[in-house]
Amino acid sequence: MDKVPPRTLSGFMELLPEKQALMEKMLETLRDTYSVCGFAPLDTPAVESAEVLLAKGGGETEKQIYRFSKGDTDLALRFDLTVPLAKYVAANYSRLTFPFRRYQIGKVWRGERAQRGRFREFYQADIDVIGDGKLDILNEAEIPAVIFRAFTAMGLSRFTIRINNRRILNGFFQLSGLTEKAGDIMRAVDKLDKIGSGSVRDILTGELMLDSDLADRVMQFIGFRGTTAETLDFLKGCAGRNQVFDQGLDELVAVAGLLPSLGVSEEHFAIDLTIARGLDYYTGTVYETVIDGHPEIGSICSGGRYDDLAEYYTDKKLPGAGISIGLTRLFYILDEQKLLNESVVTAPADVLVIPMTDNIAVPAATATILRNAGIRTQIYAENKKIKQKLSYADKLGIPFVVLIGEDELKAGVVTVKNMETGEQASKPVALAVNDIKAALNKKDALHIIKE
Repeated sequence: MDKVPPRTLSGFMELLPEKQALMEKMLETLRDTYSVCGFAPLDTPAVESAEVLLAKGGGETEKQIYRFSKGDTDLALRFDLTVPLAKYVAANYSRLTFPFRRYQIGKVWRGERAQRGRFREFYQADIDVIGDGKLDILNEAEIPAVIFRAFTAMGLSRFTIRINNRRILNGFFQLSGLTEKAGDIMRAVDKLDKIGSGSVRDILTGELMLDSDLADRVMQFIGFRGTTAETLDFLKGCAGRNQVFDQGLDELVAVAGLLPSLGVSEEHFAIDLTIARGLDYYTGTVYETVIDGHPEIGSICSGGRYDDLAEYYTDKKLPGAGISIGLTRLFYILDEQKLLNESVVTAPADVLVIPMTDNIAVPAATATILRNAGIRTQIYAENKKIKQKLSYADKLGIPFVVLIGEDELKAGVVTVKNMETGEQASKPVALAVNDIKAALNKKDALHIIKE
């Protein structure tokens, strides 16, 4: 029988065990952070009725979705976690308590062209707060504060959460008579970091046919850079002429004022008037997060305020604010940039118990004691030479080996070998447990990301 060559489809990530362990630690950090901030876990089906997922329909979504039939049923794989959330809230409206705060971490699928750093199957890690009719501005400040806490817990210290308000942009375009071209202008401005201000201005005056003075006005407004206070003063100088602009400014002032109280230091956020986040979806505050010094990475987390989450499923007004991390892409880029911390324990066990006697009852009992103490423990009972047994622990990165032979049995002790330093000592099991736990606690304090 011909063998089928084992292969993984392009755009689908498979990790070796040590890298998968780092991914799991990243997932664990996010779950812990979201939970401590009062978000409830949610899981929605990977497969939905195509009619439900494509209620909004059209555009790139319909082109990229994985769609298939089972019998007479038209099905599709979820392409994000927001549409399933909208369906879930609409279906369970009467049983939910609002504001409804949920987090969801799960895989999504998009049939787009696979390329460096972009995947067809990838993890998203989302948080959202959904209101019933109304949603207080505090939530728009708390969402980026949660992300600040999450990235800090992972070990990032040099990152910036860039914030803006869509109403400010919409108001500015209304004042400038550019409402109909707003989408095209923002798509051009979105290229600012990649092609520079001169090239963006050429697009405005050429492809979009703005006159020179109007193009300069757009570039001057969107390109303003300063401290938070300076940017707000600049915007206040433009206020008083458009109600939508003024509302957006009031909201931006409120969010920027609340972020320090929510634990976000001023050096970790900035007002950036180029941030728009999809002109047909977000309606208020919008956010993008970038790693300082790595512009090639782009945004690692984005989101914002939307006014009607579930308009395609219910007449109820369900405004919300949320943010999403493309976790698979982030992990890939951090690994590529050598920013993942190799010192973090990624072994499948903390201790390898090696019997060096025919009496394996004591080694088995020792392993049970270690496991009962919360120490991840393997027993290596294969008939191999001691050098091969130690090599097994070394290859897996297991930090400690516990050796039990005839001498240890007679003395009522175990020999603990630190695989990193090579030091070993014989001691009672209880003392060994305490020493190993103390050493592991120091390793557990290490961050996933190094800078």
